[in-house]
Amino acid sequence: MGGVLLIVLGLLLLAALALPVGLLPIASAAPAPVWVLLGLADIALLIAAFRLAPRRWMAWAISLAVWALVAALAVGASQRFATTPPILGADGHPLPGSVASLEQVELNGSQQWITVRGRDTDRPVLLFLAGGPGGSQLAATRIVLSELERHFVVVNWDQPGAGKSYHAVPFDQLTPERAIADGLALTRQLRERFGQRQIYLVGESWGTALGVWMAQREPQHFAAVVSVAQMVDFAQTDIDCYNLALQIARERGDAKTAASLEAQGPPPYTGNVIDKEAPYLMYLTSAMDRNPAIHNPGYNTLGEIGGPEYGLYDKVSYVRGVLDSYNAMWPQLWGADLRTQATRLEVPIYILEGRHDINASPYLAEDYINRLDAPHKELIWFEHSGHNPWRNETVRFVEVMVGRVLGQAE
Repeated sequence: MGGVLLIVLGLLLLAALALPVGLLPIASAAPAPVWVLLGLADIALLIAAFRLAPRRWMAWAISLAVWALVAALAVGASQRFATTPPILGADGHPLPGSVASLEQVELNGSQQWITVRGRDTDRPVLLFLAGGPGGSQLAATRIVLSELERHFVVVNWDQPGAGKSYHAVPFDQLTPERAIADGLALTRQLRERFGQRQIYLVGESWGTALGVWMAQREPQHFAAVVSVAQMVDFAQTDIDCYNLALQIARERGDAKTAASLEAQGPPPYTGNVIDKEAPYLMYLTSAMDRNPAIHNPGYNTLGEIGGPEYGLYDKVSYVRGVLDSYNAMWPQLWGADLRTQATRLEVPIYILEGRHDINASPYLAEDYINRLDAPHKELIWFEHSGHNPWRNETVRFVEVMVGRVLGQAE
């Protein structure tokens, strides 16, 4: 009986070690010869393990060791061949004059990752600042906002601690100040590379505060700031989210969730912050997903994490980045309130708010823009959106970016 159990456990371990090779053709950009060769190696190892029955345990031990090596090679191949797909013309070939690249750049001494995509490299540069902290949108913006690539060179940046940049900076050195400094360093590189006097910033959620701080620090670099789901007062937003989740749970008669939230108490928290905040934040996200007034709700997380921009190790880092960066950075943001710390900007700002956003309090964004002194400021409502207008109302988002933001600048 014990021998059978060991065989079963061995088979399960072999299956786990075979998973990276199995994922190569469906979740990476590794070319067919690579995954075919590694797949044949896995099959050969399995056959060898069973055929060497007289010395079964030694055969199994050797097979496991070599299989682990093949799995490591599969992960390495997925990382090596990670890419962003080319922008194709009507003939199905890469469009002349376009750019579609996945690049590692050095920012203040650390190696970080960006995608650069556009149909015409002479178009204005748009730097997208993902939410989180720790969020990665390298594949998401390519999939959802491909129309922007007709009008901008769209640069998406995996900030330190996020996605492909997970190891860029030790987590004990991960601070808002570091994100600002790295964002400005990237901005300078982009201006020089594309020969442009100014670029555009688009931030989502946490990225909106980052964008405001970057523009506040060095406004000469930026033609405009676009904030999607503006974060203003992080501590108040946390309290609002907690209270609203508790209210919804009580109204629904969801006694289990209500009791859990009551026992936990309101933020701010210490220790593993995301473990305490995720339950009520996800509860609110679920409520938005069920709101019929919100168009195209939810996320395509599996489709996006499966994008060729991420190797297999990056896909793990995609998840780890959200968890670890949030824990490292979020408590540092509880003292931030743009209404008192960023009262003047020297660049135009457009704040795009989903009418039904319950993850970032829209009333705070409205209060902020009313107090803000800027050469041009607009609060633009998306009537069928929650926390993600660029996902919920993509067509209108692109229209605003091209017709209003870019059109006004030109």
